[in-house]
Amino acid sequence: MTQTVNHTFSNEAFIDEVIAECDGDMREAIKALLLVNEQLETELQQLYFALEHGSPSEGRLQRLLH
Repeated sequence: MTQTVNHTFSNEAFIDEVIAECDGDMREAIKALLLVNEQLETELQQLYFALEHGSPSEGRLQRLLH
């Protein structure tokens, strides 16, 4: 349960940071979060593709994740 609380706190802190970076503009914060989500989805698709086509080397895996 502690892990869930820490994860939730981390999410809350990230959201607060995004809102602050957008000068409190909630619409801009939502747009920024949607962009982050889109980037993460793209990374995940690339990772799935790499895994489907053979086990990636550690170096390749690191490049896909960052």
